[in-house]
Amino acid sequence: MADPTVFPPLEIPQTIAAGPGPGNTDPRVLQRFASAGVADHMQADVLRGMIECKKMLRQVMGTANVHTFGVAGTGWSGLDAMFNAVLPGDKVVVFANGTFSGIDGLTVRMKAATAEELTANPMDPQPASVTVVTVPHGQSVTAEIVEDALARHKPKWAAMAHWETGSGRINDLRGFSDACERYDVMGLVDAVSSLGVEDFSIDDYPGVHGWASCPQKGICCLPLTYAPVSFTDRYIQNLRATGCRSFVHHPILEARHWGIIDGKDVEKGTYHRTHSAYAVAAFHEALRITLQQTVAARASSYAFHEAALRDAVTAMGCTVTSNMTSLVVLNLPKSLAGREAELVQNCRAQGFGIWPTLSEPVQVRIGILNLLNQPAITDIVTRFGAAMAAMGAEVDMGAVNGRLENHYAAAVAAA
Repeated sequence: MADPTVFPPLEIPQTIAAGPGPGNTDPRVLQRFASAGVADHMQADVLRGMIECKKMLRQVMGTANVHTFGVAGTGWSGLDAMFNAVLPGDKVVVFANGTFSGIDGLTVRMKAATAEELTANPMDPQPASVTVVTVPHGQSVTAEIVEDALARHKPKWAAMAHWETGSGRINDLRGFSDACERYDVMGLVDAVSSLGVEDFSIDDYPGVHGWASCPQKGICCLPLTYAPVSFTDRYIQNLRATGCRSFVHHPILEARHWGIIDGKDVEKGTYHRTHSAYAVAAFHEALRITLQQTVAARASSYAFHEAALRDAVTAMGCTVTSNMTSLVVLNLPKSLAGREAELVQNCRAQGFGIWPTLSEPVQVRIGILNLLNQPAITDIVTRFGAAMAAMGAEVDMGAVNGRLENHYAAAVAAA
């Protein structure tokens, strides 16, 4: 028998993660992850860390919801747990205005489809009980759009992404919540990209009964740690009455391991899955950093630095179509139109991790997750300008850098 192949150690170089996510994990989080001792998932300090995480998470999310905790995995794990309350035949309205809200819509269609509807088209079911309201790429879901759809269809559930990173658009959370209240609909919100970036408290939106986010964007933690979720008492009461076809991502069973049993915090939870001591330590530190910085201060910083990046790429001849504060989505100048994917690949080959949009039309996405300082923004602008120039664009970097300097100098003067 031939000797088994043993590959050399995997060396992953340091790059600048300047896309929509995952973001740049804080060194303090990496240190906590790497220094955690070898401990099983029921060791006392691990369980204490989980109890403290859920309490800090309630502060970050701005909620009194007892069922607030982390689902092991990425944002998709948290979203799957939230959407698990949707059962076959449930009437649902989903609002989609980009790649990820579109995938949310597919998730809902899979969960709401009857056995016959799922068999008819297993990978893309079209259940009669689900209405997907598609808003064109580059536009936001407005209060008027939500009002019209809920008044017409009167569903049990309604789902919307708060911030859609596929197109860089913020959707109307207030309008969504108000309409859900008005028509007695249980709202479900994908807050994957907004939590920890925008300053908001989920309890201010009583029409929303389920929230799901992710660890690797605004929370700035390792991707495979914990996806924050929060559920109202009404959501949990509904789930207790109907059940759901999941064990792993069952919100009530997940909550028990975090010491949330029968709607109350207890000192020790019950076993549900094997949690990682390393992930708990990293998530704990990420939440500590968020609370030390405050969500309000972080949101203000994102808005300030995004404005600098937006102004710089506009000075290069690009057109920005997004309104998020952690991500700039843009069209290249006419001289480079149609070459967006090529430019992105050139940048990524140089360790500059920007992204194209994942659905039509193809645009360029540049993110600033946890890159909230002048040197980082200047580095992004310099790299992007050089990439455009290498493809033949005329970019006056002197003028661009001058605008950047003015932006930051004005802030210093105001302070």
